[in-house]
Amino acid sequence: MTRYIDRGAIVAGWVGVGMALTIAVSFLLVIPIEPVYWYLALPTGLLIGYYANRRAGRAGAGIGRLLLNGLWAGVVTALVYAALLLAVKGLFFVADDGYRDASAGGRLSCTQGADCVYARYQAEGRDAELRSVGVTDAASFTGFYWDQQLSTAALLVALLMVGSVGGTLIFGAANRKPEGSRPETESVTAS
Repeated sequence: MTRYIDRGAIVAGWVGVGMALTIAVSFLLVIPIEPVYWYLALPTGLLIGYYANRRAGRAGAGIGRLLLNGLWAGVVTALVYAALLLAVKGLFFVADDGYRDASAGGRLSCTQGADCVYARYQAEGRDAELRSVGVTDAASFTGFYWDQQLSTAALLVALLMVGSVGGTLIFGAANRKPEGSRPETESVTAS
């Protein structure tokens, strides 16, 4: 055990990194359904907060130690979860070359990167919405886009942290030891 965080909770943090990677690959790359990624943030936090204390074997422990364990695993998981979202968004932002399926109207005429992402938003009919927030070109769109992505990442971190605290509290409530279940200490006298 470390002074503040149990080794089991440290391992749980690494398990959280694996969870974040699995969820990101599954719902940002393989089956790109980004809202599912958002919706899984809270349950992921609940699981990792609970698991950190289960892994640490902290049944019946005080709430302070439980929270430190749950928060540690939650912070590690949340930061990786948000970083993976931003990394995938960054990859697609710089690599967008305007390709669209013929059923969507064919390739957009744009320069790879921000210009194509902006053109894609315009082609989706969101030009009036963008103009209402001051976006009129690819440069202003870039600032707007990344502000939105950073806000989403911050929200994911918050959801995961709330979840990890919730998971910790659930663990604490479900794993309380009854008053008489603690072994009594025997006094040993030297002869």
